[in-house]
Amino acid sequence: MTEHTKIDEPEEPMLNGVRAWLRMLYLGTSARAIRFQITMAIIDVAIIIFFLAGPYLAEGHTYLIIDYAIAALIAFELAARALIASSLRRWLTRPMTWVDVAILATLLFPAQFSNFAFLRASRIWSLGQSKVFTLLIKRAGYAVWEDVIRACINFVTFLFLVTGFVYTAFFYHQAAGVVGFVDALYFTVATITTTGFGDITLPGTLGKLTSIITMIFGISLFVRLAQAIVRPHKVVFPCPQCGLQRHDADAVHCKACGHVLNIPDEGS
Repeated sequence: MTEHTKIDEPEEPMLNGVRAWLRMLYLGTSARAIRFQITMAIIDVAIIIFFLAGPYLAEGHTYLIIDYAIAALIAFELAARALIASSLRRWLTRPMTWVDVAILATLLFPAQFSNFAFLRASRIWSLGQSKVFTLLIKRAGYAVWEDVIRACINFVTFLFLVTGFVYTAFFYHQAAGVVGFVDALYFTVATITTTGFGDITLPGTLGKLTSIITMIFGISLFVRLAQAIVRPHKVVFPCPQCGLQRHDADAVHCKACGHVLNIPDEGS
């Protein structure tokens, strides 16, 4: 019993060290952590490109090599995020966890499942919501445009997700490759803008439901983007009295309760 305890003791500090190192990379704001997170974002974009190039590579051995390499990378990331999660139950309830699991299944069994690698676009949305994104925007001197950039990311992510679904569900077996994807993108943009040319339509009940969901959510995100562009710039500074988050950049008093604000200003 004593020997067993002595053997297991070194494993716990080693596991804690690995967990701390992964948390630093995934959740930290140091230069090293930011480089790692940017690299992961670039890999996500590369996976999306691989999704588009899939029909042209499917006949060769290179496709399977890249496919299983991506599967190994996603499996590693799933394990890493499970390790750094504060609670395994909380990790299992995250939508992104199951998105990655679905992608992993399509990569491990490419012959049995359609390629839903376009779901990796949601990783770009996740990056846009992170604290690292805010930090990078401020360091680049574009803090004034943060809301606009974030709205653009949300809109483009939704556009790509819908286009990828339409392409996979309706165009992949008819016009695989760039031509089919452009047709899917054309349909998605026409639907979101409610232009409705009618030259490309989705058949069946699934097609109608897809069009309805695209119009409802797409036009909402489009309006949100327009509002972010045209509305006056406001700063995020919680009012100590009432908690109002957004104020004019030169505000002295809170519009909601009149409390005196001390908004930090670097000057002009």
